[in-house]
Amino acid sequence: MVWINMSISATGLSARAAGAAPNRWDLLALPLVIGLLALMAVGGEEMTAPLDSIAAAPVSLDPWMLPEYALRSTLRMLAAMAASLVFTFTYATLAAKSRRAGMVLIPVLDVLQSVPVLGYISFTVVFFLGLFPGSVLGAECAAVFAIFTSQAWNMAFSFYQSLRTVPRDLGEAASGFGFSGWQRFWTLEAPYAAPGLVWNMMMSMSGGWFFVVASEAITVGDRTITLPGVGSYLAQAIGERDLGAVGWAVLAMLLVILAYDQLLFRPLVAWADKFRVELTGAQEVPDSWLLNLFQRTRFFRTLFAPVGGLLDRAVWWRPRGFGLPLAARARARAGAGRVAGPFLRRLDRVPARTVDALWYAVLAVAGGWCGWTMVTFIASGVGWGDVGTAVLLGAATLARVVALIVVASLVWVPLGVLIGLRPRLAEMVQPAAQFLAAFPANLLFPVAVVAILRFDLNPDVWLSPLMILGTQWYILFNVVAGTTAFPSDLREAAANFRIRGWQWWRDVMLPGVFPHYITGAVTASGGSWNASIVAEAVNWGDTTLTAHGLGSYIAQATAAGDYPRIVLGIAVMAVFVILLNRLLWRPLYAFAERRLRLA
Repeated sequence: MVWINMSISATGLSARAAGAAPNRWDLLALPLVIGLLALMAVGGEEMTAPLDSIAAAPVSLDPWMLPEYALRSTLRMLAAMAASLVFTFTYATLAAKSRRAGMVLIPVLDVLQSVPVLGYISFTVVFFLGLFPGSVLGAECAAVFAIFTSQAWNMAFSFYQSLRTVPRDLGEAASGFGFSGWQRFWTLEAPYAAPGLVWNMMMSMSGGWFFVVASEAITVGDRTITLPGVGSYLAQAIGERDLGAVGWAVLAMLLVILAYDQLLFRPLVAWADKFRVELTGAQEVPDSWLLNLFQRTRFFRTLFAPVGGLLDRAVWWRPRGFGLPLAARARARAGAGRVAGPFLRRLDRVPARTVDALWYAVLAVAGGWCGWTMVTFIASGVGWGDVGTAVLLGAATLARVVALIVVASLVWVPLGVLIGLRPRLAEMVQPAAQFLAAFPANLLFPVAVVAILRFDLNPDVWLSPLMILGTQWYILFNVVAGTTAFPSDLREAAANFRIRGWQWWRDVMLPGVFPHYITGAVTASGGSWNASIVAEAVNWGDTTLTAHGLGSYIAQATAAGDYPRIVLGIAVMAVFVILLNRLLWRPLYAFAERRLRLA
């Protein structure tokens, strides 16, 4: 018997070894894996070099340095993307699951997305440099955090919207199977949100290029730390008015976008397609050569099988005692009550209204203290006339934001639906849309200045489109995500009932993509407020064009170092953003949750 068991074990080991033997697909995948690991190792080593090494090797406009600069910028953006995912899964989930937390977290998110990215750098760079003294890692962390602030808010809004619109029948099925909150999140809610989140990750990654220029040139007092990267290369080229170097930088951005589109986002889009909520299979599905390659490998699939097993065990983890019969759970609660003492038993009997009242009181006190501190600081340098001026300029910027969102919606909603309904077209358009979203809008500012001066145009009108050049893509990407997630069986039912034309848009597609559109519109609106600071006051050489608005007010106060007016402008902007979201976008969110859910 012992010999038989040993023979069977040897046979099993040999079978597993044969199953793990590399095939031709492993040979194709091996150079990709080794190359990516080598690039990450080289970039990671450079990021931990001494801080003085940056001054010893200033940014060069030699095009042959661009591959190294592109690697450094890409690693920063990927690190920021990883941090944004962690933030999204925690912050957005807490806001969606807890009514009391959502009352605070969502307004805070509204304010955070409207605060200029440069404002975050000024407050965090000293902290990170002190955290890693004498190392480039401190400046790298400051740059990563600045890029994070341009990526995280959009992803958090997308995930929050998806969690709030999970189909009720799927939630009831999860409850019927006795899923814990952890299991429900990882087997239902996160997969349901995956398609929309992936498209918003693409938009956030592309949108981060707009702020790479600012994040890679960090100023601390009278010292400027310039990190090697595409952004600093582009800033140097613009400063020297070297159009050839600008063209090389744009070409490098295009190649990098194509690379991470093929190696990261195209596989993610194809993988997330399996989480679509539908009863029938889609006629066309997204495809990825890289995903197909690794699915056909033998050695790599066997190598990562233990990791997949650990992830499965983590997803299906169940708290001890969860799912016990009611009597057993009652005994467990009683035992916990004896251990915890009478305080917790009395706390359990406190009515929910009392808890709400205490929560509202804490929020009121905290808000009142913050408001009083801000008012005291502002009052030290400005008067009521300045407040009235800021409010009027804020109303002018508000009018621009609303008009631009309406125009962008009329353009990109139909085109987004057209792209989302055709996966093959989406594969072709996706890299182009990512490049356009990543294209630094400030490169077009000189063109706008020359055109306005040449044709004697009104800056208040013709500087306005610059506010939405980098943010309109949030609407397109979210509409495409909503369209690709729309169930094929519902489209087939509409076709069977011969629903066409305007009726098809009104009763089928627009309700289906509406929750995703709201997410894109909210983010585009907040981004437009942010972009107004650079779009309402445009410089080219010695020529400056200024539009009347809150963005130019903040830009002029920043240039003058007038901190009370800077805080006043940001405070007024935050108030306008919160009012716009509360009076317009939040009611539309609630309407989408109440009336436009799939089930």
